[in-house]
Amino acid sequence: MKPRPIVALLLAAFVGIAAALTPMEGTLTPEQDARYRVLIHELRCLVCQNQTIADSNADLASDLRKQVHDRIAAGESDDDIRRYVTDRYGDFVLYKPPLTARTAALWIAPFLLALLGIGLVLRLLRRNRSAPAAATPVDAQRLRQLLDEKDP
Repeated sequence: MKPRPIVALLLAAFVGIAAALTPMEGTLTPEQDARYRVLIHELRCLVCQNQTIADSNADLASDLRKQVHDRIAAGESDDDIRRYVTDRYGDFVLYKPPLTARTAALWIAPFLLALLGIGLVLRLLRRNRSAPAAATPVDAQRLRQLLDEKDP
């Protein structure tokens, strides 16, 4: 029985992804490998921008994984590796950028937008409460009848 082409294609894709994500396994100690895994999940793929370099298949992500691997193997600390990457690519490469004067807007903007949204909702609610209800034609007719009855 021949394997179906789609199954063969999926198997080849899985093997390719697995090979791309773990091309250097076996050259680090278990402790270094744990550090490597943590670091590649902290760094953003600059091509994909919404994936870590661990999750991305982009060539740049592969290069960054190799650089992180090589620097860990060379004995550099995690902070040294983060500093190297941010010096080269900026704070955007970190999923959790540090709070500095340059990144303050990134940290403060979500809170300001939430406050602005809450303020807008409250203002609209107050405006709707204070606005008189519009009279329907039936209400207007009923009001005229009541006024006519009152005036002899």
